[in-house]
Amino acid sequence: MSGEGKLVCVTGGSGYIASWLIKYLLQNSYTVNTTVRDLNDPKKTAHLLALDGANERLRLFKADLLEEGSFDAAVYGCEGVFHTASPVSFSVTEPQTELIDPAVKGTLNVLRSCAKVQSIKKVIITSSFASVPFNGKPLGPDVIVDETWFSDPDLCREQKLWYYLAKTLAEQAAWRLAKENRIELVTIHPVFVTGPLLQPTLNASVEMILNLINGGQEYPNAYYASVDVRDVAYAHIQALEISSAAGRYCLIESNVQYSEVLKIIHQLYPTLQLPQKCDAGLGSLTVCNVSKDKAKTLGIDFIPLEVSLKDTIESLKEKGFLSI
Repeated sequence: MSGEGKLVCVTGGSGYIASWLIKYLLQNSYTVNTTVRDLNDPKKTAHLLALDGANERLRLFKADLLEEGSFDAAVYGCEGVFHTASPVSFSVTEPQTELIDPAVKGTLNVLRSCAKVQSIKKVIITSSFASVPFNGKPLGPDVIVDETWFSDPDLCREQKLWYYLAKTLAEQAAWRLAKENRIELVTIHPVFVTGPLLQPTLNASVEMILNLINGGQEYPNAYYASVDVRDVAYAHIQALEISSAAGRYCLIESNVQYSEVLKIIHQLYPTLQLPQKCDAGLGSLTVCNVSKDKAKTLGIDFIPLEVSLKDTIESLKEKGFLSI
């Protein structure tokens, strides 16, 4: 993996996945343009500017998902663009303005900027597994979900799965615009992402783990599908570097009951006070198998859940979110 002499752009650089992506790109000699909403906010920029290679090969640009043309400068001259900027929240009061508009309009704005730049060979979008399985097909332990599955927006609306709806609509819009403009597009679909934080703020998927171990009284009667943030970042770069990489990629390392997650954490940290009671009312995810076949073509050797959980908890301690 060598990006020497190559310029790429990462949108939403202050985010959880984007920060690791930038770290790996810089490690591999890429020059990186990245966008943030506020260049004067150290919570958005300080951890990026501290990365090895940042002084020489990282440039920060101000951009807003809802402002057409605001990504023009950041993608100019690039040969690859990683669009990671999109809000992640599972609890919203105004889904249209908080989630759907930034996801859909933001994706279209980035792709329209990319369509103006002839040097761009490929665009990789950080989508979500949320845009894959919610289509009314029955799920169960004998069902294998793969990249040919697409979530149904009407079903997402009906069940008020607003995050899933936002990611589904954004992906649909991306494929349409990419086809119209002959943009080579790859979409990455991770399940819940775990692993250490580079950014100083808490993100939604890691907060789920923190809430589970930091005084939680009950755990959900559900399955926890997870993948490590470092594998997700690596998959993005592989999707750019492997010329044959195309289409959609589901990323998952394991899918186990929350009780199994707690068992692993108890083995790692026996003094932690973990929830003992299962809340049957919180069950929302049905177990299914997710194919790893296509993901393996990117050369990913998935980090085991045990390692990911330990590194997540150590990171939460280091960042001051957890005192044990």
